[in-house]
Formats: sequence, structure tokens, C-alpha cells
Amino acid sequence: MGVATAIGVTTAIGVATEGHPYKVSARLRYLYTRKRDNRAMKVVISGSHGLVGAPLAKAFKSDEHEISVLVRRAERDSSEIQWTPDELLDPAKLEGAEAVIHLAGENIAEGRWTDARKQRIRDSRVKATHLLSESLARMSKPPQVFVCASAIGYYGNRGPEILREDSAPGQDFLARVCVDWERATGPASSQGIRTVNARFGVILSKEGGALKKMLPPFRLGAGGEVGNGKQWLSWIALDDVIGVLKYAVATTSLNGPLNVVAPNPVTNAEFTKALGQALSRPTLFPMPEFAARLLFGEMADALLLSSQRVEPERLEHANYDFKYPDLKTALAHLLAD
Repeated sequence: MGVATAIGVTTAIGVATEGHPYKVSARLRYLYTRKRDNRAMKVVISGSHGLVGAPLAKAFKSDEHEISVLVRRAERDSSEIQWTPDELLDPAKLEGAEAVIHLAGENIAEGRWTDARKQRIRDSRVKATHLLSESLARMSKPPQVFVCASAIGYYGNRGPEILREDSAPGQDFLARVCVDWERATGPASSQGIRTVNARFGVILSKEGGALKKMLPPFRLGAGGEVGNGKQWLSWIALDDVIGVLKYAVATTSLNGPLNVVAPNPVTNAEFTKALGQALSRPTLFPMPEFAARLLFGEMADALLLSSQRVEPERLEHANYDFKYPDLKTALAHLLAD
């Protein structure tokens, strides 16, 4: 059950002009752009205490930008903006923001998907995003860029099919949520705000998410494949998630859907083997499909057994330089003491 739970909850740039056979990192180009502008930028972030939001806010602060965070409780200082995700936010509270990054949403991997829970998952994404987008559109001076979280669940279960940003959406619950989630950014984009829909893959970090829950059973030698192991897993290291989000803010050519995944997806069997090797542990305890469905219901098909072979086509065309493009290197970095 441990490994099933672990896997189930998963849900620069290269500047190489002619005659210049070197690359400049995404971070260096970002810092160059900021230095050229010679000013700090005000960035507003929702979900700032989450797996991605917390290190993202820290990264922007280290680059000397002004950070404001959306919080549901009473404001404690001037850096916080109180908001209620089911109500329109007063646009005046957002004035001065040049970039808004929206990461908040109900965790899809905690507990079985009852009808009530599915409604909360949907509302926390679609309704909250629409209201925030409306608030941005009503600002007297809207931000230059709005980056909103989405997910590769947009594509549904597609087997070995290679999926890019222009691939059609799936038809299951998560796919329908993602489609409506991205549409909910419409008020902002209609107002001329550059809007990026960041379709996150499985984010790998020891601090949270799928990998953190996988580590205990795998370290005990209780890891194993789920189902037939042939389903594709499109992953990305947390460091690259932060790099991509900063890059999306700084790169004006990026607009619309953006696959936030590493360029080398793997199958469930390949991931299981790689993690076992990284930990020097056997992986001899598979979980059959029927057992996954018995334990997790509908969530098993959406998260454990679903296959999404996703490529970061737009990031590659924009010359984003991944720090950890392959799984072996990423795991070595993440598991280093």
C-alpha cells in the first residue's frame, strides 16, 4: 500500500546564435534582463506556502524583486494580500503588480474522490482562477504577465502517444477540470495580459509531493511497478520548475499553454528501476491494477494508471536550458545528502 500511495499521489536558456557555440543559462539571461531594466519588479504569488510557491517566492526575493502573497487569513504585514478564492478580489489591492503567478488549488491526491471532493477540486481551480483573472482585468494598470498553474492531466490517458502543447485534451475528470481551468484565465488574456498556462508534470522534490511519499517504502525495499509499468510518467525536478516559472515571466514570447516537464519522460517501470538504483534497493513489490483501483477508486485510473508522454516543445523552442534533463541526474541531485 505504501508504494501505491506514493506513486498514486504523483499527480541559459540556450542562447546559441550563429558563431557562438556556447549557452547562457536561463538564470543568467533573466538576471541580465533585470539588470538592463535597472529596476525591481513587483510579483504577486498565490499558493506561496506550497511545494512550488515557497521556493519560488524565495527565488524572486533573492533577485531583489518585491513579493506580495495572497493569503486566506488576515494580513500580517504589507507583503500580504487577503483574498477569498470564491469572491472577486478588489483590483486596487493588486495595483503595481507587474507579474502575477497563481499556484493555489485543492490537493488532488489526498483522500478518495467523492462527489463533494471532486467539486472542491474543480472550484478551487476553475472558480478561483476566473475570479482572480477578472480582478486582474479590472485593474487600472494590469500586470504584464499572468502565469497560472495547470497540469498535464489536461491530456488524459493517452498511452505512448507523444503529447505537445497543441495536442487535444482528454475526456476524464481531470482533463475536463484542466480545460476549464485554462479557460478561466480568459478575462486576463482578453484584456491583453500575456497569459501562460503552466501544465505541470510530476514535480520531484524531497520536500513534498510524489517523491517524498515514495522514499520511505522504496528505502525499505518495498517499491515496485504499478499495473503493467508501461504507463508514461512526465516528470520535472523542482529546481527546473522554479527556473521555468521565472523564465516564463521574463520571456515575452511565451504565451498560452506551456508543458512544464523535463525533456525525457520515462515509463513507470523505468522510473521504478531508476529510483531503486538511486537508493540501492530492490523493487520487487508490484501493485496490480485491480489492487490500485480497490484502494483508490477513480483516483487510481487518473493518477496511478494514466499514461502521459509529454514533451516540453515550447520551452525547447524558447531555448530554456534544463538543469536536470534526465531522470538519473535529477535523482542523484535530489537524493544527495
